[in-house]
Amino acid sequence: MPLLEPKPGTLRPAATEGPYHDRVADGRASGTPERLRDDLTALLGPDKVLHGISDLVRYASDASPYRFVPQVVVLAEDVDDISAVFSYAHGKGRNVVFRAAGTSLNGQAQGEDILVDVRRHWAGVEVLDGGARARIRPGTTVVRANAALARHGRLLGPDPASAIACTLGGVVANNASGMTAGTTRNSYRTLASVTLVLPSGTIVDTGDPAADEELAHAEPALCRGLMELKAEIEADPELVARIRAKYQIKNTNGYRLDAFLDASTPAGILRGLAVGSEGTLGFIAETVFETLPRNRCTSSALLFFPTLSAAAAAVPLFNEAGAIAVELMDGNTLRASVRVSGVPADWAELPKATAALLVEFRAPDDAAQEAQEEAAREVLAGLDLVTPVASVTNEFTRDAGVIAGYWKARKAFVTAVGGSRPSGTTLITEDFAVPPSRLAEACAALLELQARHGFDAAVAGHAAHGNLHFLLAFDAARPADVERYAAFMDEFCTLTVERFDGSLKAEHATGRNIAPFLEREWGPRATELMWRVKKTVDPHGILAPRVLLDRDPKAHLRGLKTIPRVEAVADPCIECGFCEPTCPSQDLTTTPRQRIVLRREMMRQTPVSPVTGALLDAYGYDAVDTCAGDSTCKLACPVGIDTGAMMKDFRHRRHSPKEERAAALTARHFKVVERSARLAVAAAAQIGDRIGEGRADRLLKSLTGAARKAVRPDLVPEWLPQIPGAAARRLPATRRVGAVAVYYPACVNRIFGEPDGFDGPSLPEAVVAVSARAGKPVWIPSDVTGTCCATIWHSKGYDEGNAVMANRIVEAAWGWTAGGRLPLVVDASSCTLGIAHEVVPYLTEDNRELHDELTVVDSVVWAAEELLPHLEILRTVGSAVLHPTCSMRHLGDEAQLRAVAEACAEEVVVPDDAGCCAFAGDRGMLHRELTEAATAKEAAEVASRRFDAHLSANRMCEVGMDHATGGRGYHSALLALERATRPTG
Repeated sequence: MPLLEPKPGTLRPAATEGPYHDRVADGRASGTPERLRDDLTALLGPDKVLHGISDLVRYASDASPYRFVPQVVVLAEDVDDISAVFSYAHGKGRNVVFRAAGTSLNGQAQGEDILVDVRRHWAGVEVLDGGARARIRPGTTVVRANAALARHGRLLGPDPASAIACTLGGVVANNASGMTAGTTRNSYRTLASVTLVLPSGTIVDTGDPAADEELAHAEPALCRGLMELKAEIEADPELVARIRAKYQIKNTNGYRLDAFLDASTPAGILRGLAVGSEGTLGFIAETVFETLPRNRCTSSALLFFPTLSAAAAAVPLFNEAGAIAVELMDGNTLRASVRVSGVPADWAELPKATAALLVEFRAPDDAAQEAQEEAAREVLAGLDLVTPVASVTNEFTRDAGVIAGYWKARKAFVTAVGGSRPSGTTLITEDFAVPPSRLAEACAALLELQARHGFDAAVAGHAAHGNLHFLLAFDAARPADVERYAAFMDEFCTLTVERFDGSLKAEHATGRNIAPFLEREWGPRATELMWRVKKTVDPHGILAPRVLLDRDPKAHLRGLKTIPRVEAVADPCIECGFCEPTCPSQDLTTTPRQRIVLRREMMRQTPVSPVTGALLDAYGYDAVDTCAGDSTCKLACPVGIDTGAMMKDFRHRRHSPKEERAAALTARHFKVVERSARLAVAAAAQIGDRIGEGRADRLLKSLTGAARKAVRPDLVPEWLPQIPGAAARRLPATRRVGAVAVYYPACVNRIFGEPDGFDGPSLPEAVVAVSARAGKPVWIPSDVTGTCCATIWHSKGYDEGNAVMANRIVEAAWGWTAGGRLPLVVDASSCTLGIAHEVVPYLTEDNRELHDELTVVDSVVWAAEELLPHLEILRTVGSAVLHPTCSMRHLGDEAQLRAVAEACAEEVVVPDDAGCCAFAGDRGMLHRELTEAATAKEAAEVASRRFDAHLSANRMCEVGMDHATGGRGYHSALLALERATRPTG
């Protein structure tokens, strides 16, 4: 064991509220049963089978109020794996559930036996016919697909609020629609074809002209059964009328029986049945969508009304005026949205009865937009709007930033309201539809019903389509609360069906919480036909039992998950999964949601349970060590949960007092450490010069590897071939007199030089030169050596060392900038973020006052806003690819990086899969596998073509991307700007 290996027990909860009734039983501490594990490992290979209890628990929770712990998790890579699992399940009498993003709200992505992950290896978009169609793999997020289509002026019809996280496989399987899709732009209407793996293992591409012929040969009984069902339905005029009527409004409850009316062949019927089938009829291996024009002329307004009913009454008026979206938000939703970054703070003071409509028009051109706005003004003139707080304008705007803010608040409905629920409560998200003309009546009835059952719920929805969502919070650990929820659900379903003839599920699919009420909505005749559909397509019942069809009237009360209290930073988490696509470790170990899910399971247990022990054994590496600490999860989370901060705190908890003192000592003597590091890098380069780079790399990797084993892998970096040589011993000479800014070269740029083969000045020389050319000279203080932004200590959780360096850099910067009169320009984005924001909690009270006087500017912002207007571009390259860093996302200066790059290159590309490289200072050298996993998709995009320049804004991120792309020579955009403006001769 390494000398300083942390003990897992340091993260053991000192006290828990457990044992909870839904805790994982002690007998499952060893994970997957041995026979099942060995069978699937032999069938698929060890890399495709997750069997530890930590793996099973982290996959057991999703965005729904349910929790079922699988027996095993399979990482399927292709349709052969899917077919093999189906065959195994059939032969062994087991069942299979698919999970992609885990954003579904009704437990569809949870299973109690074999759970198959169909996200990790299933992403990809192919744009067809100039953007008119798109072939999309099921693990692709809606946002990623639309990014590929955007350059063709097209987009997908479905636009769920979870678009940043939900995948197209899930969108189709649930017929998710969203803000604008309604009944005409959803998956059922825009899905051209689908490739299905049937439970028998047969693969059918419904878009293949030979699909029916091949299907008839491979599955004669299936084809015969589907056509018999079609004939039976069509022979019943009353049933046909009922089916057509049910789909006049949004409806995802049960199987799409209109597939039998809309298609004439078995393959066509399967295409329709696949939509909304929730993984119960087959695996959706590929989709082809008909896309829609991206009308870019947008006008939006957020309109405030005195009551929910008043807002609902205005909805038909905007529908008639041609609005593409009319979104409803009640007072609880509006007030809870204050938790979302950018939402006006005075919304917290809105009266409880207040409601709002977010109304949007989209037009293809200016003339159409003018006409739409005139129609909107006519509607506004007849409305009784209110202005209860100062930020309310009740006006239409074309401002993209303002409109984005409106939508951010609306899309955060579930997460913002859920994040403000009482600690320890479970969140239920219900979704139903009524005829749009009866929306106001339904709102009043819903509010009365909620009050009668003691729920102070939040209501929002796609009002244009009569589709409402509401949230309920209750404690699933208390039987009385569960009974109250059960009574409410029974009465709610009766109200929706009998009073409004509505849909119990409008767009979230049936799921476990509505399956028991399916017959109440559809009646016995149609419901029995749905059971026959299931029997026809999945005769052995291997796929997703009890997810869509369940005869148990209390099935919706089974598996409700408790929510134990955890660390305060993470406690508001509703496990929505919005954080996962941005997480660098998502394809390696755990995601932010999973880190919290695992912590909650520890809290369900007793402190000494074997399950907690097993979870802790894995948690150190899977959760703490392989967290990049970039906190992009905070940006993706609508309520700003920073799981990265929690992991840094856990790192701190694992440190011994001796380690903390040693880290503080390095901070106090960082000048020596910095010089030693630069000399070590220089020595490594000299070794390479003497014995050859290949032999040197192998030698240094061997030496650092031995040290890592002896000390601790999370403390000793591993040598990587892409580590650049040493920086120059001296920084360029500058003068304080006449300088308009103080230039702070970050310690990484004082230690490391440019990539091998780079022909040009150092970064400090480039910043000095280009600033002078623009008439904006900068000054480098002579005593920068030995200072740092403190990120080195902050990222590792060394609080004492962090405090030492944080206070030192702020005191120094205040002096250098003459008390804040000059801006401080920093040439590494992570260091800019560190000095501008991350040091603050560690400052003394006096130094916080000094910090308030500082203006910290990233060098890319300095170049884009202060230098570019005064520079002459003398030469450009043909193309440049950018790697925006995660720190730039926090700082909001990605646009400035693009501006600098566009001055230097004719074509600028940001990869659609660009994300955090996870190098995170030195974490990419501590855990190279983390950076390799985080950059795999972006690197593949970059490697698919040639670029003349590879640009970023942080030296270690550039090293990480060089490692990922095989040494493409990533360097600072400031170096490119220096080259572009360098005088000739």
